[in-house]
Amino acid sequence: MTTTTTTATKRHARPGTLVRRVAAADWTALAGELNTLGCAVTPRLLAPADCRALSALYDGPAAVDGTDPGGRDRFRSTIDMARHRFGSGQYRYFADPLPGPVQALREAFYPHLLEIARDWADKVGRPAPWPDTLEEWLTMCHEAGQAKSSQILLRYGPGDWNALHRDIFGEMVFPLQVVIGLDEQGTDYTGGEFLLVEQRPRAQSRGTSTVLPQGHGLIFTTRDRPVRSARGWSAGPVRHGVSTVRSGRRHSLGLVFHDA
Repeated sequence: MTTTTTTATKRHARPGTLVRRVAAADWTALAGELNTLGCAVTPRLLAPADCRALSALYDGPAAVDGTDPGGRDRFRSTIDMARHRFGSGQYRYFADPLPGPVQALREAFYPHLLEIARDWADKVGRPAPWPDTLEEWLTMCHEAGQAKSSQILLRYGPGDWNALHRDIFGEMVFPLQVVIGLDEQGTDYTGGEFLLVEQRPRAQSRGTSTVLPQGHGLIFTTRDRPVRSARGWSAGPVRHGVSTVRSGRRHSLGLVFHDA
């Protein structure tokens, strides 16, 4: 047992490494893309071995990174998307405590996304209730009755897809989230592009399709984003989904910054 845990631990990037990789991104450029398109691709955050280690969690309840040697169930629930008419495929909500890399990535992204979130709130004249730290914000979520982990591991096979939607679980909402590709398009699967559809003021909707590179993150808006018009700023509603996977298997890690 000890040997297995040690080997698995080495597959994961260390939390400090993940923090540095997130911080090293060009956040001015990322903010510009988010303001223009509502989504932006980060540099590589996870090596292929890290991606495989995270996607391998899907098939087993036991911890593999040493944070939970008791082997407690890693997930709090599994969702069959077809059953709920969300599309086709499956995803699992991580239970607390989160795997080390998932927790580290969530904490690393929050302060950078916070600046953008506050700017967006100011533009559309909304309150900006998010405190300086993720820990404080999650405490606020829990006090409001949103205490369940919202971090997800998604799996799609041939013919699977994700319907356009928003990840809102209550009144406490953080306006940005991140999805990280764990497989390589063209090698591990085909199809399965990330979709973003924006409802534009007094105009037709605009769609954006993005290939999610393995190990890279895609930052995108949770529910809407500021859109400039002749009358000033307004909130443009946005939904996201995944196009049909044509072959292979596609895994991704979803980082949501409010709990459910």
